[in-house]
Amino acid sequence: MDAKKTPLASDTIAFFDVDGTLLDATIVHYYLWLRMSQLPLFLKPLWLAAFLPKIVYYLILDRVSRPRFNQVFYRNYRGMDVESVKALSEEMFEDYLRTKIFPAAISQIQEHQEQGAAIVLVTGSLDFIMQPLADFLAVDYVLAPQLRERTGQFTGELTTLPLIGEQKAKAMHTFAAKHSISLDNCYAYGDSQSDLPMLECVGNPAVVNPRKSLREKALSAGWEMHEWIL
Repeated sequence: MDAKKTPLASDTIAFFDVDGTLLDATIVHYYLWLRMSQLPLFLKPLWLAAFLPKIVYYLILDRVSRPRFNQVFYRNYRGMDVESVKALSEEMFEDYLRTKIFPAAISQIQEHQEQGAAIVLVTGSLDFIMQPLADFLAVDYVLAPQLRERTGQFTGELTTLPLIGEQKAKAMHTFAAKHSISLDNCYAYGDSQSDLPMLECVGNPAVVNPRKSLREKALSAGWEMHEWIL
Protein backbone atom coordinates (compact mmCIF):
# COMPACT_ATOMS: atom_id res chain seq x y z
CA MET A 1 0.00 0.00 0.00
CA ASP A 2 1.18 3.48 -0.88
CA ALA A 3 -1.07 5.44 1.47
CA LYS A 4 -0.82 8.84 -0.16
CA LYS A 5 -1.58 11.93 1.88
CA THR A 6 -0.03 14.96 0.20
CA PRO A 7 2.60 15.51 -2.51
CA LEU A 8 6.13 15.51 -1.13
CA ALA A 9 7.55 18.97 -0.53
CA SER A 10 11.05 17.65 0.09
CA ASP A 11 14.02 16.26 -1.80
CA THR A 12 14.93 13.96 1.10
CA ILE A 13 13.14 10.94 2.55
CA ALA A 14 13.77 9.12 5.82
CA PHE A 15 12.50 5.54 5.43
CA PHE A 16 11.76 3.60 8.61
CA ASP A 17 11.14 -0.08 9.12
CA VAL A 18 8.63 -0.52 11.94
CA ASP A 19 8.77 -3.84 13.84
CA GLY A 20 11.90 -3.85 15.99
CA THR A 21 12.97 -0.45 14.66
CA LEU A 22 10.31 2.02 15.74
CA LEU A 23 8.64 -0.21 18.28
CA ASP A 24 9.11 -3.41 20.23
CA ALA A 25 6.49 -5.65 18.62
CA THR A 26 5.97 -8.03 15.69
CA ILE A 27 3.18 -9.27 13.43
CA VAL A 28 2.62 -12.11 15.91
CA HIS A 29 1.95 -9.67 18.76
CA TYR A 30 -0.54 -7.72 16.63
CA TYR A 31 -2.50 -10.82 15.68
CA LEU A 32 -2.57 -12.17 19.25
CA TRP A 33 -3.91 -8.88 20.58
CA LEU A 34 -6.61 -8.63 17.91
CA ARG A 35 -7.72 -12.24 18.24
CA MET A 36 -7.71 -12.29 22.04
CA SER A 37 -9.71 -9.08 22.22
CA GLN A 38 -12.53 -10.74 20.28
CA LEU A 39 -12.82 -13.76 22.58
CA PRO A 40 -14.92 -14.13 25.74
CA LEU A 41 -12.79 -14.11 28.88
CA PHE A 42 -13.28 -17.83 29.61
CA LEU A 43 -12.13 -18.83 26.12
CA LYS A 44 -8.92 -16.79 26.05
CA PRO A 45 -6.67 -19.24 27.95
CA LEU A 46 -8.02 -22.17 25.93
CA TRP A 47 -7.43 -20.43 22.61
CA LEU A 48 -3.96 -19.30 23.66
CA ALA A 49 -3.01 -22.81 24.79
CA ALA A 50 -4.04 -24.15 21.36
CA PHE A 51 -2.18 -21.40 19.47
CA LEU A 52 1.14 -21.37 21.32
CA PRO A 53 2.43 -24.70 19.89
CA LYS A 54 2.24 -23.10 16.42
CA ILE A 55 4.84 -20.53 17.50
CA VAL A 56 7.64 -23.10 17.21
CA TYR A 57 6.67 -23.80 13.61
CA TYR A 58 6.50 -20.07 12.83
CA LEU A 59 9.93 -19.46 14.36
CA ILE A 60 11.46 -22.17 12.20
CA LEU A 61 9.69 -20.89 9.10
CA ASP A 62 10.87 -17.34 9.80
CA ARG A 63 14.49 -18.53 9.91
CA VAL A 64 14.06 -20.37 6.61
CA SER A 65 12.22 -17.58 4.76
CA ARG A 66 10.73 -14.44 6.27
CA PRO A 67 8.57 -13.69 3.18
CA ARG A 68 7.15 -17.22 3.35
CA PHE A 69 6.58 -16.85 7.09
CA ASN A 70 4.57 -13.68 6.49
CA GLN A 71 2.45 -15.34 3.81
CA VAL A 72 1.70 -18.34 6.03
CA PHE A 73 1.13 -16.34 9.20
CA TYR A 74 -1.34 -13.95 7.60
CA ARG A 75 -3.59 -16.91 6.81
CA ASN A 76 -4.61 -16.68 10.47
CA TYR A 77 -6.73 -13.68 9.49
CA ARG A 78 -8.89 -15.80 7.17
CA GLY A 79 -12.57 -15.35 8.00
CA MET A 80 -12.09 -12.41 10.37
CA ASP A 81 -14.54 -9.55 9.92
CA VAL A 82 -12.86 -6.65 8.12
CA GLU A 83 -14.80 -3.82 9.74
CA SER A 84 -14.42 -5.19 13.28
CA VAL A 85 -10.69 -5.87 12.97
CA LYS A 86 -9.92 -2.48 11.44
CA ALA A 87 -11.84 -0.78 14.26
CA LEU A 88 -9.95 -2.84 16.82
CA SER A 89 -6.63 -1.77 15.31
CA GLU A 90 -7.31 1.78 16.52
CA GLU A 91 -7.99 0.46 20.02
CA MET A 92 -4.89 -1.74 19.88
CA PHE A 93 -2.70 1.25 19.11
CA GLU A 94 -3.98 3.25 22.07
CA ASP A 95 -3.97 0.34 24.54
CA TYR A 96 -0.88 -1.55 23.42
CA LEU A 97 1.29 -0.30 20.56
CA ARG A 98 1.65 3.25 21.79
CA THR A 99 3.48 1.94 24.87
CA LYS A 100 5.84 -0.08 22.65
CA ILE A 101 7.25 2.85 20.64
CA PHE A 102 10.90 3.64 21.38
CA PRO A 103 11.05 7.24 22.66
CA ALA A 104 14.34 7.77 20.79
CA ALA A 105 12.62 6.72 17.57
CA ILE A 106 10.06 9.50 18.02
CA SER A 107 12.89 11.97 18.60
CA GLN A 108 14.71 10.77 15.47
CA ILE A 109 11.60 11.17 13.33
CA GLN A 110 10.98 14.64 14.74
CA GLU A 111 14.59 15.60 13.99
CA HIS A 112 14.17 14.57 10.35
CA GLN A 113 10.86 16.42 10.15
CA GLU A 114 12.46 19.59 11.53
CA GLN A 115 15.13 19.29 8.84
CA GLY A 116 12.43 19.13 6.18
CA ALA A 117 12.64 15.43 5.29
CA ALA A 118 9.57 13.40 4.37
CA ILE A 119 8.94 10.38 6.60
CA VAL A 120 7.93 7.06 5.03
CA LEU A 121 7.23 3.82 6.88
CA VAL A 122 8.28 0.70 4.96
CA THR A 123 6.96 -2.40 6.68
CA GLY A 124 5.83 -5.97 6.24
CA SER A 125 3.07 -5.37 8.78
CA LEU A 126 -0.48 -4.81 7.58
CA ASP A 127 -1.66 -1.40 6.41
CA PHE A 128 -4.63 -1.02 8.76
CA ILE A 129 -2.47 -1.90 11.78
CA MET A 130 0.18 0.63 10.77
CA GLN A 131 -2.17 3.53 10.00
CA PRO A 132 -2.84 4.61 13.63
CA LEU A 133 0.92 4.61 14.24
CA ALA A 134 1.48 6.66 11.09
CA ASP A 135 -1.15 9.18 12.19
CA PHE A 136 0.40 9.45 15.66
CA LEU A 137 3.89 10.06 14.23
CA ALA A 138 2.56 12.40 11.51
CA VAL A 139 4.44 10.51 8.81
CA ASP A 140 3.91 11.36 5.15
CA TYR A 141 3.39 7.91 3.63
CA VAL A 142 3.03 4.26 4.57
CA LEU A 143 4.29 1.49 2.32
CA ALA A 144 2.66 -1.65 3.71
CA PRO A 145 0.93 -4.81 2.45
CA GLN A 146 -2.81 -5.32 2.36
CA LEU A 147 -4.96 -8.37 2.99
CA ARG A 148 -7.42 -9.41 0.32
CA GLU A 149 -11.07 -8.93 1.29
CA ARG A 150 -14.16 -10.83 0.17
CA THR A 151 -17.77 -10.25 1.32
CA GLY A 152 -16.64 -8.30 4.37
CA GLN A 153 -14.07 -10.84 5.52
CA PHE A 154 -10.33 -11.24 5.14
CA THR A 155 -9.27 -14.14 2.93
CA GLY A 156 -5.91 -14.53 4.64
CA GLU A 157 -4.05 -13.81 1.38
CA LEU A 158 -1.95 -10.74 0.64
CA THR A 159 -2.78 -8.64 -2.43
CA THR A 160 0.95 -8.38 -3.26
CA LEU A 161 4.20 -10.10 -2.39
CA PRO A 162 5.24 -9.64 1.27
CA LEU A 163 7.07 -6.35 1.79
CA ILE A 164 10.25 -8.02 3.05
CA GLY A 165 13.90 -7.94 1.97
CA GLU A 166 14.36 -7.04 -1.69
CA GLN A 167 10.68 -6.09 -1.98
CA LYS A 168 11.28 -3.23 0.46
CA ALA A 169 14.15 -1.92 -1.65
CA LYS A 170 12.03 -2.19 -4.81
CA ALA A 171 9.16 -0.30 -3.14
CA MET A 172 11.57 2.43 -2.05
CA HIS A 173 13.07 2.75 -5.55
CA THR A 174 9.59 2.98 -7.06
CA PHE A 175 8.44 5.53 -4.50
CA ALA A 176 11.55 7.72 -4.87
CA ALA A 177 11.36 7.62 -8.67
CA LYS A 178 7.68 8.55 -8.56
CA HIS A 179 8.58 11.66 -6.57
CA SER A 180 11.81 12.40 -8.51
CA ILE A 181 14.00 11.95 -5.45
CA SER A 182 17.47 10.40 -5.43
CA LEU A 183 17.91 7.64 -2.87
CA ASP A 184 21.49 8.84 -2.45
CA ASN A 185 20.03 11.77 -0.50
CA CYS A 186 17.79 9.56 1.63
CA TYR A 187 17.98 7.81 5.00
CA ALA A 188 16.86 4.33 6.03
CA TYR A 189 16.50 2.74 9.45
CA GLY A 190 16.24 -1.01 10.01
CA ASP A 191 16.93 -3.56 12.72
CA SER A 192 17.32 -6.95 11.06
CA GLN A 193 19.29 -8.80 8.41
CA SER A 194 16.19 -8.81 6.20
CA ASP A 195 16.38 -4.99 6.17
CA LEU A 196 19.78 -5.03 4.44
CA PRO A 197 18.37 -4.34 0.95
CA MET A 198 16.55 -1.22 2.15
CA LEU A 199 19.65 -0.05 4.04
CA GLU A 200 21.98 -0.62 1.13
CA CYS A 201 19.88 1.31 -1.39
CA VAL A 202 20.14 4.70 0.36
CA GLY A 203 23.00 7.09 0.90
CA ASN A 204 22.51 7.29 4.66
CA PRO A 205 21.72 3.90 6.27
CA ALA A 206 21.32 3.46 10.02
CA VAL A 207 20.83 0.28 12.04
CA VAL A 208 18.78 0.05 15.22
CA ASN A 209 19.39 -2.49 18.00
CA PRO A 210 21.24 -4.78 15.56
CA ARG A 211 22.10 -8.40 16.26
CA LYS A 212 25.61 -9.72 15.64
CA SER A 213 25.60 -10.11 11.84
CA LEU A 214 23.96 -6.76 11.14
CA ARG A 215 26.14 -5.04 13.74
CA GLU A 216 29.27 -6.41 12.05
CA LYS A 217 28.00 -5.23 8.66
CA ALA A 218 27.27 -1.75 10.06
CA LEU A 219 30.70 -1.51 11.68
CA SER A 220 32.55 -2.63 8.55
CA ALA A 221 30.53 -0.26 6.33
CA GLY A 222 30.75 2.68 8.73
CA TRP A 223 26.97 2.94 9.07
CA GLU A 224 25.27 4.91 11.80
CA MET A 225 24.14 2.75 14.71
CA HIS A 226 21.50 3.29 17.39
CA GLU A 227 20.53 1.47 20.58
CA TRP A 228 16.90 2.38 21.32
CA ILE A 229 15.14 1.15 24.46
CA LEU A 230 11.74 1.58 26.03
